[in-house]
Amino acid sequence: MKNSVKLKGRMKSYLQSSLYLGFLLIAVDVLIYFIDIRAGLVLSCFILFYLAIVLSLMFYNKPIIINELISFATQYGQIQRRLLRDLDLPHALLDENGKIIWTNIAFEKAVDKEKGYRKSITSLFPSITKDRLPGNIEEDEVEFDVDYEGYNYIARLKKISLKEMAENSDIIEAKGYDGYLIALYLFDETALKIALQEVDDQSLAVGLIYLDNYEEALESIEEVRRSLLIALIDRKVNKYIAALDGICRKMEKDKYLVIMKKKSVSVLQENRFDLLEDVKTVNIGNEMAVTLSIGVGLSGLTYAQNYEFARNAIDLALGRGGDQAVMKMPENVIYYGGKSQQIEKSTRVKARVKAQALKEIISIKDEIYVMGHRLGDTDSFGASVGIYRIAKTLGKQAHIVLNDVTASMQPMVDMFRDNSEYEDNMIISGTQALEMLGSNAVLVVVDVNKPSITECPDLLKHCNSIVVFDHHRQGSEVIENATLSYIEAYASSTCEMVSEILQYTSDTLRLRPEEADCLYAGIMIDTDNFMAKAGVRTFEAVAFLRRNGADVTRVRKLFRDDAIEYKTKADAVSQAEIYRKSYAITICRGEHVQSPTVVGAQAANELLNIKGIKASFVLTEYNGKIYISARSIDEANVQVVMERMGGGGHMNVAGCQLECDISDGIAIIKRTLDTMIEEGELS
Repeated sequence: MKNSVKLKGRMKSYLQSSLYLGFLLIAVDVLIYFIDIRAGLVLSCFILFYLAIVLSLMFYNKPIIINELISFATQYGQIQRRLLRDLDLPHALLDENGKIIWTNIAFEKAVDKEKGYRKSITSLFPSITKDRLPGNIEEDEVEFDVDYEGYNYIARLKKISLKEMAENSDIIEAKGYDGYLIALYLFDETALKIALQEVDDQSLAVGLIYLDNYEEALESIEEVRRSLLIALIDRKVNKYIAALDGICRKMEKDKYLVIMKKKSVSVLQENRFDLLEDVKTVNIGNEMAVTLSIGVGLSGLTYAQNYEFARNAIDLALGRGGDQAVMKMPENVIYYGGKSQQIEKSTRVKARVKAQALKEIISIKDEIYVMGHRLGDTDSFGASVGIYRIAKTLGKQAHIVLNDVTASMQPMVDMFRDNSEYEDNMIISGTQALEMLGSNAVLVVVDVNKPSITECPDLLKHCNSIVVFDHHRQGSEVIENATLSYIEAYASSTCEMVSEILQYTSDTLRLRPEEADCLYAGIMIDTDNFMAKAGVRTFEAVAFLRRNGADVTRVRKLFRDDAIEYKTKADAVSQAEIYRKSYAITICRGEHVQSPTVVGAQAANELLNIKGIKASFVLTEYNGKIYISARSIDEANVQVVMERMGGGGHMNVAGCQLECDISDGIAIIKRTLDTMIEEGELS
């Protein structure tokens, strides 16, 4: 369609004013006719002559006037363009597809391009793609943070409609224009960001350093050399922190408070908290190496909040077994180290104190509910039975919350469900527990400290008094506001911890044979027949259970595999892929197995018998999810691997759940291993 250009607005009115005056003269002429006809005729002749001259001038002069106006607009536009060209603010015009059609000098300098650069804006700023431009989204104005050759900019893009520009013109009217342009402005934020980063780097970070095995290390050397060992450790810690421009002060014999800049924490991260390994080199004849736990809090709104973050971080480090560093920030928690096994404490004072506290809590409650983790195993069920016996000894009503019973646990559960010595409501579901829960009840959580994977997470919300017993290392997700928490990562199993507590609860407490069998079975399974994490206290707990009637033969019969399970496990082992010559990865296909996850865990243990295998990973598809069982002996920490994938566990026994295809699960494991090997977390 051919465009037509017409005058409009005040200019049009001004040029047509002569014609309007002619109409006024005609009206006056009509009035004069009523006064004097001859005068009216004279005026009529003048008006005709006047109108002829006015119309001829309008007809012949209009193109000249329009050309003059266009010439003026062009000159005015050239002035505006020159001003924009010399403007200090980087500015460019883009077409609808994001192609650059015009730039000013400041923009050319900012992006280091010559005049006439006509490529897509994406070639300069990859984050500004075509689908994110104004016109392709609802907003007419958008902003992006972009970087170019070390400079930081805010790129503001605004849609400019050509049709609206024509409609808003005060001089000419243009019909048929369509489409739009995009105006791009760059605001240099480099100096501001450098200043903000400098302020952030200088902000306060708080750290706490605890000696994990202070007493044990001192006992391993002669008394006259103990002060020297302490002095060497103090010197190493203080020298290390001083090199980071920080302040370190000893609060207690085995605790340090550290104040440093946030920038120094990034140096610690780059060095992966090598102080953890440096302290282990202090040796003046001590048989046991000294280990540290470090908790750092930063990025809080106040100094007090950073200190609280540091306290939470050190609690996490100690709860996970020590010999590691934990950084806590408002949004996330980062772990470093944790490659060594926590040393078993020889004293059972803590167990006695916790047993007394548990006894006092149960004594004032009307009913006790005990639950473990989802898809309970022998350890969680055995520990639940132990807590049940404590409650019954103290004369309280107790219930074990258990939803799904796996095939491996079925024989143990049947010992109580088909037993007249136990109430019918000894074992209940989560729904029943919520219906029965009273106001004066206590919930005991065993073998798990993550609320999301407990048997019934809603019970945690409705119960005011919560007790936690677990032997897994703590992660960022924990059960909060627990009345009593007893988490010991050194313990082989929760059944071991509960067995110790049983001995200090009451002198009249006596386990029945089936209860002793359950506790014994939990220890036996979690230690892989006493081959992993079995310490002195483990065997002391087993000795207590044997005295109370636990029978090895009965327990062994409980866990015999049927033919299909045995073949499934053997098939998983035979199909294993050895990744990077050290990591066994396989799939356990348990379509015809009642408890495929248990078989998968057994297959993971079997793979460790292969020479050169540092860790094994078995993937099992069950109930629409992928369950991963990870196992190792001592060369790899599978817990940190599983934590990278959203799971957790122990250094040698860990797992996680994924919602993806099994092939994608294998790819995720391989990527995680590759990343951790590159970062030095694995070898």
